[in-house]
Order: sequence, then structure tokens, then C-alpha cells
Amino acid sequence: MKKSETLLKKLSYERKNFWQKSSKKERERAFEFAEGYKSFLDQAKTERETVSFFNDFLQSNNFQIMGSGNSSKHLYKVARDKNVAIAVIGEKPISEGVNLIVSHIDAPRVDLKQNPLEEDATTGLGIMKTHYYGGIKKYQWMSTPLALHGVIIKKSGELIRISIGEDKDDPVFIMPDLLPHLSQKEQYSKKIGEAIVAEHMKVIFNSIPYLSDEEEEVKNAVKLNALVLMNEKYGIVEEDLLSAELELVPAGKARDAGIDKSMVLGYGQDDRICAYTSVMAMIEAAKKDLDRTAIVFLADKEEIGSESNTGAKSIFIIDFIADLLKSNGEKNDSENLRKTLLKTQILSADVNAGINPNYPGVHEKDNAVHIGYGVSITKYTGSRGKSSSNDANAEFNAKIIRIFNEDKINWQIGTLGKVDEGGGGTIAKFMAEYGAEVIDCGPGLLGMHSLYELCNKADLYSTFKAYRTFFQKT
Repeated sequence: MKKSETLLKKLSYERKNFWQKSSKKERERAFEFAEGYKSFLDQAKTERETVSFFNDFLQSNNFQIMGSGNSSKHLYKVARDKNVAIAVIGEKPISEGVNLIVSHIDAPRVDLKQNPLEEDATTGLGIMKTHYYGGIKKYQWMSTPLALHGVIIKKSGELIRISIGEDKDDPVFIMPDLLPHLSQKEQYSKKIGEAIVAEHMKVIFNSIPYLSDEEEEVKNAVKLNALVLMNEKYGIVEEDLLSAELELVPAGKARDAGIDKSMVLGYGQDDRICAYTSVMAMIEAAKKDLDRTAIVFLADKEEIGSESNTGAKSIFIIDFIADLLKSNGEKNDSENLRKTLLKTQILSADVNAGINPNYPGVHEKDNAVHIGYGVSITKYTGSRGKSSSNDANAEFNAKIIRIFNEDKINWQIGTLGKVDEGGGGTIAKFMAEYGAEVIDCGPGLLGMHSLYELCNKADLYSTFKAYRTFFQKT
């Protein structure tokens, strides 16, 4: 090898393809790990279903509910069925800081309006009116099979869980798009973001009118029949829909993708891929005694700004850490809690945008995420001049790179597109308000925020390994 080539190899940075670099055993582990992940995606299509999945999983792994009166070092707490905080107590005092991984478990979707059911005056069809949630391309949701998930609270206070459209014998729902033959004025003459009007995103719910042997004409017979069917199946009345949380999501299961089955195609991978990998990493890391306390926080509402009492801006995670201090026999007053947070290290576990071969021009290649090259370390997100970004400190950035190198993690650096192309934010900036060290770290996806996002099993597995290293080595 020429001297210049030797120097180049020694001194330069070059991301490495996982499949080329890893051993056969590691490649097999990546495929095996993806099987559990696909099953998780099938069971966790809403934030509530995600919390339910992890609640059962944690109990099966001997984690105890915070405040249950035991001395376990493996603890967790659920808030409003939309947040989970999980902890493994380390050897050092909690007040010396914790290692925290935070990801979000909500995903872009289409919600039913609070008063959704209507009999359409023009067509006589039963429809459900909707309001989309998060950053979606509205046209992608038209003319695709949808499932209805969520909860309904009856007048008695009983909670009814809804899941229609996932079993093979279930009906599915659809928002029919306009045929191309009649789209010239209504759609083709408009910008792509304006071609589908939000108020036109109505779901066809039913078509058979209520049939009565006693009455020749029944007012709102199609709507009435829908109410009768729901009352017979779930025991609900229309008023119960007004307080319900019902979400439309793509129907069907997560699937292997590619002729080599190297990828996973499925809904809600932003950001449930980080939720799954962080929890699995904690379970694996906890098999050995940890130096610092490890925490995983699964938050809601990131896609609409981390708002509300279940978003990352809420006090839940701070209250959880205060409770940990108390359970560990340490002071949990305001001063000690603040100092604990100042010494805390956080991975904002969120996905990044991989280079799409159909649209490579929105990225700057050397600073973009490449699918199949491992987990991404993202120093800053934001838009334009790093607006609404955390922008991690160099010392913490270097520390993460160092421990990943020590454990031979496939990692890469990645930013979210060209400087003035657009941009986006993560939970990182909210976590940084506590004074902790924070950096974004997660896998790249193709088709982010679409109905079917694509991840590479190499990046999925590398993310799991990276999070495990973070818990064990920092």
C-alpha cells in the first residue's frame, strides 16, 4: 500500500457499511433482532398500544412499578397510558447524574374529529370526519386501506379498546381519492400540498341504511344504522364518540423489504424504532451492574411540539427522577434535583432522514445519513441557521464517538438535509433546558412520515448496540 493511501486510511473519516464490515454472526443477529421489532410494530400502532406493550414486557422482565413498596433496582412508571419511564439503578448515587435515553412513541396519523359521524347529504353514505395529526403529506393517505384504533370511554366510565382493520376478517376503511379523469381543475392545477384539502379527508364508514319493517322512511337511516351497529358491538352511543380518542393508521403488518430482506417496511417507525431499541438495550445492559443509573423515557406528542401533560415538556420525567432519588435514600429537594439534571447525559433518540435515491438533491452527501451504515450521531437539527436546535457540545459529541468506537459500533454523522432545504426538530432542545448534556442519536429512515417508512436492519441493530453501550460506558 502506498504511503499516501496508508495516511489517508489512518487520518481520514469514512463511514463503513455494516454488511461489509460485520461478521457473519453479527449479520445473523441483525436479522434476528428485526423479527422482534416487526412483531412490536404490529402490536404498537398507537401511543397507548405502545405503552401497553412495554408494560407487559417490563413486568415479564421483573421490573416493578415505582412506589409499589419493594426495594427493586428495576423500576418503571406509566402516566396516563401515554408515557413510560423506566430505570435501572446504578452503583453511583443518582445525584451524580443519570444516563437517559428519550424517544417519542406518537406518530403522524389521521384522527377522527370529536363529533365525527355524519350521513353525507349528497351521496347518502355514512362518513367519519377527520383531523390529521403531525406532519403528513395528505395525498398519501387517500385510497389506502386504513385501520381504526383507539379508546372510547362509556358513560359508565368503562374504557373500550378499539382495533378494527387488522385481523383478516375485519373490514378496513378508506378515504377515496378523486379519479384522474376528473382531477384537472380540482387537483392537477394546484400545488401538491394544496391538492388534497383537509376537510375532504372523510372516511367512508358504512352504506347500508337502518331497515325497519314498521317505518317506510327513516330519517338519517345510514347514520342510524352505524350507531346501531356500534351500540350492538360495543354498547356505546354517539355521545361516547365525543370524548373518544380514535386514530386511523395504515392497516396491515410490518414486512421485510428488498430481495435480500435486509430492510423493514412498516408504519410508525418514527420514532418507535428508537423506543424499541432503547428498551431492549436497557434490558440487555442491566444484565451487568451499571455504574450510573440508566433511564428510558418514552414521550407522547413530539409530532405536534411535545405539548400537553404527556409530552416531553411536561413534568413527568422530572418527577420520576425525583422519585428515584427518594427511593434510593437521597435528597429529592429542588436543589439536589437540579444538580442531578445538570450532571445528566441524554441521548435524544430520534430518527434522521436517509439519502433517498429518488431525491438525493435535498442532501449534502458527506453530511447525510446513509442507509445501512449504522446509527447516526446528529450534533444539531433545526432549520436555516440551526433554529430550534439543541446543537450539542463538542466534548459530549466526542465522548459519544469515543465509546462507540471502543465497542466497534457502526456509526455515522448525519444532518437533516441541506442548510436551507427545510429542516426539523427533536426532543433534544427541551431536554437541554434542564442543563444536561444532550445529543441526537438514532437510525436513518427512508420515507419518514409516510404511511410505510423504511429502515435497514443494519441500522436498527446498530442503534440497539449503541444505546446499550451508552448505558454501560458513560
